Amino acid sequence: MNSAAIPLLAVDGGGTKCLAVFADAEGRMLASGRAGSCNYQGVGREAAALELTRAIREAKRQLTAEGNGGMTASSFGVSPTEQTPAAEEDGPLQVACAVFGLAGLDTAYDRRIIEELVHEALASTQVQADRVAVENDGVAALLGASGGDPGILIIAGTGSIVYGINAKGARARAGGWGHRVGDEGSGYWIGKQAIRAALRGYDGRGVATSLTDKLLQHLNLQNEEELFNWVYSAAYSVDKTAELSRLVGEAAQEGDVPARRILESAADELFLGAQAVVQKLGLSEADGPFVVIMQGGVLQYNPVVRSRLAERIAAFSSLARVDEAKREPIYGVIGQGRRLLDFLD
Repeated sequence: MNSAAIPLLAVDGGGTKCLAVFADAEGRMLASGRAGSCNYQGVGREAAALELTRAIREAKRQLTAEGNGGMTASSFGVSPTEQTPAAEEDGPLQVACAVFGLAGLDTAYDRRIIEELVHEALASTQVQADRVAVENDGVAALLGASGGDPGILIIAGTGSIVYGINAKGARARAGGWGHRVGDEGSGYWIGKQAIRAALRGYDGRGVATSLTDKLLQHLNLQNEEELFNWVYSAAYSVDKTAELSRLVGEAAQEGDVPARRILESAADELFLGAQAVVQKLGLSEADGPFVVIMQGGVLQYNPVVRSRLAERIAAFSSLARVDEAKREPIYGVIGQGRRLLDFLD
């Protein structure tokens, strides 16, 4: 198969995973490869380059495997070791367009580093692209999902950010300043609030919460003092803290008041970002409706956050149309690639 040109390579690289997909001109997935985080700001330059290369290489192996019957969306949740064994790459592979939506691309300095990583990964995997486009993961997902029409994209996964585009093509963003000073409403932020709630309850500064027992059991700790020690130990990480957001969702469903307040606060923080982007772009005064796309684990799997956020956006602007399709970001990157292919024709 590698003797024929492939229309599209689409890569969605975030703080949790990197997903590479080869697709045809209609956006149908032919093969996929999955690796770990390729956000160089979180894992470092060398680790990011390694994970980006691993994802592309795995997708290429699948593509060049004998008898490959194509991939489906259900393949995205399968790790490389669980997938059908594939042949090694066999020489160069030509693609018409390679689109990368990568986290961590926020400044001109970031762009220089990330474009170097992209070209290194393509060279290492022997993928030759007629055109290479590198965008922030949120921008690529927004442009692909909205088709360039006015809209905003709210992402709340491990981190959080809001992007928007208006009818004139102007772009704006809010948030996305990282876990140290931002990422409000994200999985990490929710997990951190859960720890704070447990410690406040322990002090008597807050009410008792079932989050305490859930956190201790999940982290295999004995008491609140051990929880405090864990926070300041080498075992603490952004990803592990973000995982705690699932416990907050469970506690809220069971009726825990502090847990529900955390989730409602997360939705309110995300709304502030959405409101800021809408106002920057003048979408509330536009001639027609604009789409609101919600992506990321927090918004896809936590109904409290998603429903409250949707309600606040609807109350703020009657022009907002919330897209209820719970699409993975890779579909937006593929969509952006298809738009670029149209320009190449």
